[in-house]
Amino acid sequence: MNKKVFVFDDNVDILELCTIILEDAGYDIKTSSTSNNIIDQVMTFTPDIIFMDNWLPDVGGIEATRALKAHAVLKDIPVIYFSANNDVKSLADQAGADGYLSKPFDIEELEKIISKHLVI
Repeated sequence: MNKKVFVFDDNVDILELCTIILEDAGYDIKTSSTSNNIIDQVMTFTPDIIFMDNWLPDVGGIEATRALKAHAVLKDIPVIYFSANNDVKSLADQAGADGYLSKPFDIEELEKIISKHLVI
């Protein structure tokens, strides 16, 4: 059974890039350009790990991450905060994320953070 990765980002190029990299690495991937109805979106896919962009329309990454972390069923899914902001670490801390990845990232960094948070 493949591990499932859900990527939230409003940049279509990043979503495509992540899809290509992660499918190649053998993951099932779902992407979304909005974090609206975050609980419903995540419940329908039940990912093993989530990448959350900071700049999402309507509901931003911090609010979306907090909603996930406050949810009884979803709170244990690792959320990796994922931003080009210089202060991505402090944003991740504010959001209550489990880790962070700065953009631009390289493939190795992406795979490393996934294997760190997923016991494969």
